[in-house]
Amino acid sequence: MKFYIIAGEASGDLHASNLMKALLKQAPDTDFRYWGGDRMAAVWKDEPVKHIKDLAFMGFAEVLANLKTILGNIKFCKQDILNYAPDILVLVDYPGFNLRIAKWAKRQGIEVHYYISPQIWAWKQNRGYKIKKSVDEMYCILPFEKEFYKKFDMEVHYVGHPLIDAIQEFRETAISRDKFLGEFALEDKPILALLPGSRRQEIKKKLPIMLEAASALDQYQVVVAGAPNLPSAFYLEIAGTQPMKWISNRTYDILNHADTAMVTSGTATLETALFKVPQVVCYKGSVISYQIAKRLVKVDYISLVNLIMNRPVVAELIQAELTVKNLQEEFKKIGGADPQYREEMIRSYNKLEEVLGGGGATEKVASLLLKG
Repeated sequence: MKFYIIAGEASGDLHASNLMKALLKQAPDTDFRYWGGDRMAAVWKDEPVKHIKDLAFMGFAEVLANLKTILGNIKFCKQDILNYAPDILVLVDYPGFNLRIAKWAKRQGIEVHYYISPQIWAWKQNRGYKIKKSVDEMYCILPFEKEFYKKFDMEVHYVGHPLIDAIQEFRETAISRDKFLGEFALEDKPILALLPGSRRQEIKKKLPIMLEAASALDQYQVVVAGAPNLPSAFYLEIAGTQPMKWISNRTYDILNHADTAMVTSGTATLETALFKVPQVVCYKGSVISYQIAKRLVKVDYISLVNLIMNRPVVAELIQAELTVKNLQEEFKKIGGADPQYREEMIRSYNKLEEVLGGGGATEKVASLLLKG
């Protein structure tokens, strides 16, 4: 079978690459043409049609500034799909682009499968009606999404979360604690991981607060998970005289050996939970952006951990609540002052992994795709 796969972000590149491996394992004669990154390129013999480094435009201003490029990519993509004539078009997350392609492809009579549902349950829920018209099969990775799509008379597949597979695969070849400490000249003491996000503006808002709070936690050494697209100088300028170790593009290694963490809301909260690291979730945006989001977003929690479990497993310090004092108070509890609180968080993480299917999501999707 021939699959045309579109992934436009780093997370999509990860999950799509694992899907390609699973498809090749189940059907070695499978053929691909794809948009993605280095992980997908490592699986398949051909380079991506378009690389994710040229596709990730975040925020209204950046999208507007690159509108000509984005529209050109959409036009090119449509023609490229027609030229390749796939059996199935597989869209991986990346909704701003992929939902447009899905609508067009459906009109061309191309079978459209969507892996990792857009988070329309959080905002713009009415897009569910458009998705029903343009997507043949939807593969959801969050348990509540199956029930959500019933509102649109749409039966979807809940396959579990592919992060479980990705983390299990990582751990099979992960370096030891001693080797990790030695490679980055770290002390043999507990590690406090700071995951401040991947975009400059969010890092500038949150990292100073995280670092100041961490400076009073003498029992820890502070390790900042750096985004691969940002240089060390950017982080060092923010840190000033605050002690920290900056490590770029090695978040899983950091989490694998971390004892506690301060984490920006998003997928990172779920990754931290699956590594069984007690955490405090941090969010702080501009006043205007926060007020707009508060009126548009229709969820009770900002962290995936709490959303999935539908209860406050981890503390969320949002906007004005994200202060040095509040962070330090939470860390007293997860750092040992309240052992029961920390142990309950870990128990909830174990339950979370069960709720997310316990692994095998990628293989399930591959099997369903090959059934056509």
